[in-house]
Amino acid sequence: MATDDPAPDSDPAPAAPRRPWEDALLAIAFLTRLPVPARHDGGAGALGRAAWAFPLAGGVVGGCGAGIILATAGSGLHPLAAALLALAVMAVVTGALHEDGLADFADGLGVAGRDRRLAVMRDSHIGAFGVLALVFATGLKATALASLAGPGAAALVLVAAGALSRAALVPTMIVLSPARADGLAKDAGRPPVWAAGLALVLGFAALAPLLPILGPGVGTLAAAGLAAGLFACWAMHAAVGGHTGDSLGAQQQIVEIAVYLAAATAEISL
Repeated sequence: MATDDPAPDSDPAPAAPRRPWEDALLAIAFLTRLPVPARHDGGAGALGRAAWAFPLAGGVVGGCGAGIILATAGSGLHPLAAALLALAVMAVVTGALHEDGLADFADGLGVAGRDRRLAVMRDSHIGAFGVLALVFATGLKATALASLAGPGAAALVLVAAGALSRAALVPTMIVLSPARADGLAKDAGRPPVWAAGLALVLGFAALAPLLPILGPGVGTLAAAGLAAGLFACWAMHAAVGGHTGDSLGAQQQIVEIAVYLAAATAEISL
């Protein structure tokens, strides 16, 4: 008897190709809480294929912080207060996604053994190492931004660090395998190599607007971001033998801090 049902062993229809703006919207929807009309029907690994757009999402997050810095310029607000306010807005925009990862990864490093570390990182409670990591991270970021010469420089650094720090996640997702058999890192899928190349190009390109301000010092920012990304990649490999959503969040924070500190150092040396 004829039937319209597909044969049990028939292959599923291939997913429709995604357009670049759809990848960008998916990256923004994943990395922020902004209400964007993102498609989630790209099939398994759709986020990995859209990872090239992570620096675009990072630029949007940094742009939100930059808007606060520029809006408060000339108001008499102390630069440190303006920097803290910008960081607070950025945390709200992302839902503190990466800060949560930093805290969980720091707590995981406080115990011995891969399995115990993964268990601690999955625990929703925050421990002493996580609290200290957030305190030191926020303090370093705020003081570095406040030490920059003016709000224009701080705004550009926020955008550049936001883009470069998220670009660094993509090669890590390729080089390291997921540390768990389930979870966010596994579901995202491994990005194609071209996605890592494009992400890094976009991330380093975000430093270009700083050339008129820092000149050759922009190379210091690029080197600091690259070194911090490699260090974080090595740390997660040594700690848990792969990457997790938390460890990637920690890497983003480490690279962002490195770029802020490098910017402050490069400007002072001029």
